Amino acid sequence: MVAYIIMALIAYAIGSVNFSVIISKKMAGFDVREKGSGNAGSTNVLRTVGKKAAIITLVCDILKGVVAILIALLVGLIAGESASKAILVETAALAVVLGHTFPVFFGFRGGKGVATSLGIILLVNWKIGLICLVFALALMALTRMVSLGSISASVLFAVLTMFITDSYVAGIEHDFSFVVFGVLLAAFVIFNHRSNLKRILNGTENKLNFKKKEEKAAEKEEVKEEKKEEKVEEVKEEKN
Repeated sequence: MVAYIIMALIAYAIGSVNFSVIISKKMAGFDVREKGSGNAGSTNVLRTVGKKAAIITLVCDILKGVVAILIALLVGLIAGESASKAILVETAALAVVLGHTFPVFFGFRGGKGVATSLGIILLVNWKIGLICLVFALALMALTRMVSLGSISASVLFAVLTMFITDSYVAGIEHDFSFVVFGVLLAAFVIFNHRSNLKRILNGTENKLNFKKKEEKAAEKEEVKEEKKEEKVEEVKEEKN
């Protein structure tokens, strides 16, 4: 029991290091939670700071999940037979995502845990991780909605833990606890995206725009011109 508690505290502390806030303040001079969607994640960093900052944030958030799992495996080696490696890994995974979402170092206002969950999944089971990653990227490319890809991939992860019983991280064998873990992680990701789900259902969810700034500016100018022309036409019609 002591090993599980120690692992949970370590993983939670790792998750609580919010790189999106640190990087946005360093590179842009503001807290990313004060801009855009208000979410402390790489997607909001992309929208408010830029691609470079978003990539750095994404990589760092993924590594948080990876580091937490590696430490769990190390703690498992030290604890020996007194602790289950599988439970240690699952405890670390859930705790690091909890820390990312409710960071003790940043006023308990964090991100949604998707990138950190990706790092966890890829390390826990590379086969399931790659399937979920490809599925999420394909869905994001088709819909341009990061949230939809993230939610769907989390559900897919929970389902795959029921059927794929091989390729788990070294020294760990598949058991029912991984199914429970998959469901809990998926439920956590969905809970964190509850506002996104409402917008998806309402058809108002934000979409990624892959166009260059120049193209966006040109489109805005075109829209302005169209509005001006419409107003002119309305005035002419009223005079007539």
